[in-house]
Amino acid sequence: MMSSAAASGRTSGCVLGISIGENAHPARGRYGRPGRRDGKTMSASDLAIVAALVFAWATLSARLERLDVTAPITFVAAGLLLTHGPLAPLGFTPSPELVRALAESTLVLVLFTDASRVGLRDLRTDMGTCLRLLLVGLPLTIGLGTLLAIPLVGGGIWLALLVGAALAPTDAALGAAMMDNPAVPARIRRLINVESGLNDGIATPFVLVAVAGAESGAHVAGQSLHGAVAELALGVLIGVVVGGAGGLLVKVAGERGWVAGSFAGSAVLALAVCAYACAIALHGNGFIAAFTGGLAFGAVGGQRDKALLPFVEETSALLSLLVWLAFGALAVAPAFSDLTWQAVVYAVLSLTVIRMVPVAVALAGARLGRTATMFIGWFGPRGLATVVFALIALEDLGEHAARPAITVLAITVLLSVLAHGATADPLARRYGPAMARAAGADPALAPVAERRLIRRAS
Repeated sequence: MMSSAAASGRTSGCVLGISIGENAHPARGRYGRPGRRDGKTMSASDLAIVAALVFAWATLSARLERLDVTAPITFVAAGLLLTHGPLAPLGFTPSPELVRALAESTLVLVLFTDASRVGLRDLRTDMGTCLRLLLVGLPLTIGLGTLLAIPLVGGGIWLALLVGAALAPTDAALGAAMMDNPAVPARIRRLINVESGLNDGIATPFVLVAVAGAESGAHVAGQSLHGAVAELALGVLIGVVVGGAGGLLVKVAGERGWVAGSFAGSAVLALAVCAYACAIALHGNGFIAAFTGGLAFGAVGGQRDKALLPFVEETSALLSLLVWLAFGALAVAPAFSDLTWQAVVYAVLSLTVIRMVPVAVALAGARLGRTATMFIGWFGPRGLATVVFALIALEDLGEHAARPAITVLAITVLLSVLAHGATADPLARRYGPAMARAAGADPALAPVAERRLIRRAS
């Protein structure tokens, strides 16, 4: 089996990895003497800082969003200032154990809720086009991204695969201004939404195998790869069983009035964790179990069970704020300090050629029109999934080994947040009417999960 904890979807600590004690004081050692913190606990001052940031965002979010100050921008900037700016003397230092547990917990909920929200039934209207994007466009994106990463990023084939796969998933919520703009045909928005909801889970096995390969060296034993495949297959099976059975039980309980309204959301949250934990206990892949469990839950439960997802999405949204904070604290400054022209070139290519060419190939013959094809190709923002993959790679591989990949991932995400945020409204207004004339009338848009706490245009 693979030695990497990430390859099995395992987490090494508790759900959030938080413990507070006297040995966690930022300026004292275990016995009160001045010294470096052991990195295994979160100090009371750290917790106070994080809680204050979340409180401030929650109370001022509407005002900030009207100024186009989004949650990722706010928390990335806060993480950077708390560790490398004038607020650094406060001593905020997220421990590796905390970051790893936080990233994995967030990824589990993201995979489950995205898959549940989209559901298999949402694929019926445009099944062929969705499959083109997921089964043709996504693998081509990973392949092209890997090939270009070999000369531009360096570090060997496994690190190149890590970069190509980690940057393949898209985050439709980062283009929420476009996703909610009625000028854009509902069909186009739905395609982008479904692709974003499902490509996280499809890209995850590639990322985990890449991390395991980079961790094991240039040559990974065949037994390890066979073990990885077995873990992925077992994760799929466990996820389908747990998610499907759980969705059926929740549906029956809801129809018969057995479940109290205040605990219905908690049941779905527990189901996501259960799918993940069952896979880990049986030596399967927990992340894939969470993803397939969400698919099965959405397919079996139907619209009644989907109404229970907001509680899980809100929990995931809270965790995502902390992930952006950790990203700002751990990845941004090192990325800029190690910035090279190759990294900048790759980031630009990732948002353009590496994304848009595979989408154009996948949609050839789909009769969407050139404008719609280019529009879908451009709106492939890189967001939370890429950040989570970067944090997992950083913790598993170490700062030195992961540095080339983390630099490219961080720069690409930052560039995507700015570029897609700035172009969402203008491009929707300019090209929406042309796409509408080509696409014609279309059913209503499937809702976009709000787990990432990104502004949604009215």
